[in-house]
Amino acid sequence: MIRPRLRIPDAGRPWVRRVRNAVLGVLVLLAVCLGSIWLAVRLTPMQTVTAAGQTVEVGAVAPDLSLSGPGELDLFGEALATRPHFQGPIRPRLKLADITLDSQVGDIVRSGDHDTLRLDLSHQLAAGWTRYCAWEIVVAAGCAAVVAVAVAGIRRAPRRTTLVATAVSVLTVCAVNVLGVYLLASGTPQALKQVRTLDDLVGRTPAQPVAPAKGPALTGVHAVVLGDSTAAGIGNPLVEDPTALDKTCGRSSDAYAEALARVNDWNVLNLACQGATVTDGLLGVQLRGEQAVPPQLALAQRASGASVFIVSIGANDMNWAVLTGLCAKAPVCDDKASTAYFKEQLATFSQNYLDLLQQLTDLPHHPDILINQYYDPFGTDTACLAKDGLTKAKAKVLKSRLADLNAVLRNGADAFGFTTARPDFEGHGLCSPQPFVQNTADQAPLHPTAAGELAIALADQQALARLDSRRAATPTPGGTSAPTDSPDLTQKPSSG
Repeated sequence: MIRPRLRIPDAGRPWVRRVRNAVLGVLVLLAVCLGSIWLAVRLTPMQTVTAAGQTVEVGAVAPDLSLSGPGELDLFGEALATRPHFQGPIRPRLKLADITLDSQVGDIVRSGDHDTLRLDLSHQLAAGWTRYCAWEIVVAAGCAAVVAVAVAGIRRAPRRTTLVATAVSVLTVCAVNVLGVYLLASGTPQALKQVRTLDDLVGRTPAQPVAPAKGPALTGVHAVVLGDSTAAGIGNPLVEDPTALDKTCGRSSDAYAEALARVNDWNVLNLACQGATVTDGLLGVQLRGEQAVPPQLALAQRASGASVFIVSIGANDMNWAVLTGLCAKAPVCDDKASTAYFKEQLATFSQNYLDLLQQLTDLPHHPDILINQYYDPFGTDTACLAKDGLTKAKAKVLKSRLADLNAVLRNGADAFGFTTARPDFEGHGLCSPQPFVQNTADQAPLHPTAAGELAIALADQQALARLDSRRAATPTPGGTSAPTDSPDLTQKPSSG
């Protein structure tokens, strides 16, 4: 049996080929345009604006197919979705880069004319977005031109054809950008003009300034320590003649505050309390059982002569003990639910941390601020944790999350011009012969031992020495004194 041959009668007609080639050309041109815009959003540098003492970088989030949605606020490395929604597939991304309270801003703040600062910020954000859009169009056009020239080169097209293809690509990508993208997002500058503060972007109300606690001035205080159980030294012996608050907060004679006091012959006021968070402890009242612990920053302001404030905070804000316990009991620690919970906690902490940093920089006597990052309690050997359900893979996840928390602490401090310290527990993890952290069966699992507190004090001592060296290199009026070397913290000063 002879089968009939399948024929496409129109395949040989010239007009069919022309239509097919035209459609293919349009599709290729559209792909080049969309690809160029997508690439340009990633390549175009964010535009820097400065207003109200804040330096903010303005850019765009990665474009998507939706015609409206939230923008993004990058706060200390954490991406927060904005409360306002913006029209168009390309929406603003704002990054808080630096905060400086210069004399001009300080005068306006003291005068109470906050509306001037807010109006300046909103107009600067809108102007930054407009500049970014202009640069993005230029970069997208450049990307389209490069692609057109590359394709023409591969096909060995004549010079005239190459020039025409390049011109068409550039004009098309500019038209798509202007007409198809930015006309849809034409309301974005106006929406940014409604932003009075960065808090408006995420729909939150900043914490109220903490008023100084009532009582006489605490004279003769050289340094103040604010923080959680790590700073309190929980699990180690209590301070001598402890007060009710000392007992409630677990303040120890082995805390790093005590080591700094001994080696520098300082009077160090340790206000740290176990369980403290930014909102419940440092900036607000902390309830521990029937005991109400006053806000640490309120008490700290009575020590107006202190030259440095040292802060250790973040673990309780993240519910770190709960996360560690769940990790030990769960089959894995990086499942979607626990990862989403961690990211949500970290996003919330970054906003509360901003409040804390702002209030620290607003202190009238402007002490040096030292932010402590957290130590690695595990190290490389995790064999002894197997009995508790913590495998090496689980410990790796916890260390990664601890690194994320430290990144927020470090980025926030950098934005405000503060100093950070990172204690080094290398070789002294929980399973080592000489651990710097307490055992999982101890009163305060994974918290520093007396040796661990000394390691934190050493990191702080070195950070303060670096700060003092920088100040000596660039002298400023009214500088505060800090230790200039790193003496042996294990030795007590002589009484004579």
